[in-house]
Amino acid sequence: MNDQASATGASMKTFYAMRRANGDWFAIADKGDLRMPIFKNSGDAMTARLRDPGMECFRPVTFDAGALDELRRTDSQTASFLMITDPSRHLKHGLRLGFSELAPLMMT
Repeated sequence: MNDQASATGASMKTFYAMRRANGDWFAIADKGDLRMPIFKNSGDAMTARLRDPGMECFRPVTFDAGALDELRRTDSQTASFLMITDPSRHLKHGLRLGFSELAPLMMT
């Protein structure tokens, strides 16, 4: 995880998610919901990409508080996430999170 200093001096953790050139985020179906995998670093994202042919057109991009706010505005807090701790396992083994659970993890 990368840390970014904000204008107020607080630092924010930066995670990574997979995104296509057209701006679409990668998500997988999980128990009736679409969930966006979130990775601790770009290397983990690339490892998962190698294991899942559905991610072929997606690239790791930073997913920080700004990206979370953008997603919140466009999806009205309906998006769900999977925090991936082991990219060598199937993505559905990640920790299931909503906006309210993910936002505090971005703060240090």
